[in-house]
Amino acid sequence: MQNYLEFEKPLAEIEGKAEELRAMARANSEMDVEKEAAALDAKADKMLRELYAELTPWRKCQVARHPNRPHCMDYVNRLFTDFMPLAGDRNFADDHAVIGGLARLEDRPVMVIGHEKGHDTKTRIERNFGMARPEGYRKAIRLMDLADRFRLPVVTLVDTPGAYPGKGAEERGQSEAIARSTERCLSIGVPLVSVIIGEGGSGGAVAFATADRLVMLEHSIYSVISPEGCASILWKDAEKMREAAEALRLTAQDLKALGVIDRIVKEPVGGAQRARDAAIDAVGRSIVELLEELSGKDGKALRDARRQKFLDMGSKGLAA
Repeated sequence: MQNYLEFEKPLAEIEGKAEELRAMARANSEMDVEKEAAALDAKADKMLRELYAELTPWRKCQVARHPNRPHCMDYVNRLFTDFMPLAGDRNFADDHAVIGGLARLEDRPVMVIGHEKGHDTKTRIERNFGMARPEGYRKAIRLMDLADRFRLPVVTLVDTPGAYPGKGAEERGQSEAIARSTERCLSIGVPLVSVIIGEGGSGGAVAFATADRLVMLEHSIYSVISPEGCASILWKDAEKMREAAEALRLTAQDLKALGVIDRIVKEPVGGAQRARDAAIDAVGRSIVELLEELSGKDGKALRDARRQKFLDMGSKGLAA
């Protein structure tokens, strides 16, 4: 079932009418409605292209959070083979918001780590809506250590509103776990490619995305705070989230211009949720290309270049 966003309501009406006509034709074989339905399909396609031609930052936030958008396990199941999940931080518990394990990408052994939001009410609650607790980041550190030891490239798939801010998480050292995960990203001596497939929220995303190459899907977002949170702090009014989304410069296009990310992966018209396999395959091709680009470099060269990349961020134009 197709879920429509608020700004897609006119499109929903047209596509709904086309489906109604076809349902009537199925019920009455003598009815010939294909011509009318095809005309509605053409109108809907034109509207879809127009809607997605110039999405505002707030609309991109809505697309990035779309419930039908492919999540981490969708990418793992389609792109990777021989996936062997590894669980637990060997200290407290297993965090189901973070998945990770050994796998093969086009026969290349890799370590894959990512946030998983879940796809229905039950799994979203189980996965804590993709918000990791400290044990999730400590699990990621353990897996990065393992990858470093066995010289395996690391691929991270980022899709989180942010780290879980609950009392228990804070008591178990949420900030420290995020900091150590970020530090481990910087210190491993193997290639690290990160892809923001939906939301990249705050330090919870940075802890996985401090990479040699950072990729974003065309309609994904990456920011220090959510637009709603920013609006609540600056204007004491969460309803000003549209203005906050504009100010945060959180779109892939803005971040590419600022030098924060390295590549934008184009999405199918209407977003990744409308053509999930095509979107996932496009991400897979980018990951393979970037791993090829990074292969053959020794650990010191990778670490030095990665650290310098982040030190250089924000320095454009300062010399002038």
